[in-house]
Amino acid sequence: MNIRFYYNPETDLPYIYEHNVFEDEVIGILKSPGEDEACANGTRQALSQTAAGRYLRIIYVPDEIGDGIFVITAYQLSPMQLKAFRRRMKKRRK
Repeated sequence: MNIRFYYNPETDLPYIYEHNVFEDEVIGILKSPGEDEACANGTRQALSQTAAGRYLRIIYVPDEIGDGIFVITAYQLSPMQLKAFRRRMKKRRK
């Protein structure tokens, strides 16, 4: 899987850094997401827990050809989002 990241043109760093998220965390979640669903305008979101225990939401666009992914942003779930995510995951396990 080829994973590319959006770079902030002002800092020339991956945009995910602005949310204190790192590439290895994103890659780990994209390889095995807890949830992966379609969003608006052809984007998708993946939600899951990192190896370090943080819960992240990753917004990305799959490449039209091949198995590539372009990551737009990623950030840690808010307490309310985390509660809803855990509730959905609990329902799936039943």
